Amino acid sequence: MAKIPNSAYYGVCFLASIILNIFLITNPNKGRWNNQLKGWSDGAASEAEAVASIQCSGHGRAYVDGLKVDGKPVCECNLCFQGPYCSEFVPDCPADADRHDPLFLEPFWMRHAASSALLVAGWHRMSYVFPDQTYVSEELENYIRKLHAIAKNAVTDGKYIAFGCGSTQLINAAVFALSSQNSSSPSRVVALTPYYPLYKSQTDYFQTAHFEFGGDASLMKNNSDASQLIEFVTSPNNPDCQLRKGVLQGPYVRTVYDHAYYWPHFTAIPAPADEDVMIFTLSKLTGHAGSRLGVFAYPQLYYNPSFVFARWAIIKDKDVFDRMVTYVTSAELGVSKDTQLRALKLLKVLTKEGNGREIFDYGFKTMMERWKRLSQTLSSSTRFSLQEISPNYCNFYDKVRDPSPAYAWLKCENEEDTDCTKVLRAANIIGRPGSLFNVENRYVRLSILRRQDDFELLLYRINKLVKMDVKTGQSM
Repeated sequence: MAKIPNSAYYGVCFLASIILNIFLITNPNKGRWNNQLKGWSDGAASEAEAVASIQCSGHGRAYVDGLKVDGKPVCECNLCFQGPYCSEFVPDCPADADRHDPLFLEPFWMRHAASSALLVAGWHRMSYVFPDQTYVSEELENYIRKLHAIAKNAVTDGKYIAFGCGSTQLINAAVFALSSQNSSSPSRVVALTPYYPLYKSQTDYFQTAHFEFGGDASLMKNNSDASQLIEFVTSPNNPDCQLRKGVLQGPYVRTVYDHAYYWPHFTAIPAPADEDVMIFTLSKLTGHAGSRLGVFAYPQLYYNPSFVFARWAIIKDKDVFDRMVTYVTSAELGVSKDTQLRALKLLKVLTKEGNGREIFDYGFKTMMERWKRLSQTLSSSTRFSLQEISPNYCNFYDKVRDPSPAYAWLKCENEEDTDCTKVLRAANIIGRPGSLFNVENRYVRLSILRRQDDFELLLYRINKLVKMDVKTGQSM
């Protein structure tokens, strides 16, 4: 076959280009297509703004995906409010401090409604994967690393970052990845009492021949049978908000640090966390619990023959990371692209506003003031006590700062008050009993994370209870 001269080849290409451009210019559908692209977001934007403008007396919200009456969105009221515009307070409504949605950050996002708004086209990310054939947004990963650097709460250099559908999925993924697959006895999952109840309930629910729940970590310090242990360390702890370190050591111990609350909102940051396994979550950072995004950080440990005999766990670690990613991918085929997009938008706002400090300053001030008011209210009581949290040096603020915990760990001190939840329930307060955290029911966890309405009602009911006890002379 004769070779076509380069001049002729380029001439044909040039002619084809001219013909294509003439077609596009003269195509009668072009204008209509451009108009469709130009105005595709108008309807959605108008709908969102119309719903956002609905007034609910400051005690509720209307949502695009909410209920409708006669085709129109209606207010969804905060707890203890009712009526078409949420203006009616329900006097006998209990103060529900069991729920732990971090809605105290809602005003922050109302203030940043424009910069945090997200409009998604119907054709957005329809594929299972991104162009690089992964399930993870590289841009989102970059912003997560950037935000940790701003918060000074975690070292991300030299570590992989994987995503899960909330930290709850990552908890079991970590158990799956760290459990012994070739042992005759299952790995035991443990945590120091009081511990987050999901460690037990989820491990029990998904229990296999490879792992089971082993209870209080303090009882495993003398691990004489050499079985593998997976210790969960929640720092700050849920429910008592104390900073913790692992209590178990040795060649058969693998440690997972759950740092859901290790943000300047909720605790002083003594130093950036740099453990082998760390779990973070979007819900406690931005308040968007419904988005279900958890982050798992793991060291980038590469194979090196010189480490084989001295530190076999290093080789194992790379394998564990791969297994955890496999677990999440097998369970969900990755995290929703819509969730990743929303998270990316939120993190962009956080890193741009106030040099990344604004949400932390807002969150810290809000939670610190709540803690001070609650502590002051209970200070005159001998019947009830709160956990002690001392001011501590904070790497983020570069100074000693006051406590700002997410939860009040309340104790009924009277000998006869063996069921503190019952005592509080009689005062129209709902808390989470200590037995769920593997301690006696003299303890109750009270959430102070929710909306200001919820906190004010809780404070009112506790103040009323304390005053009644003082008046009747109840004491230890």
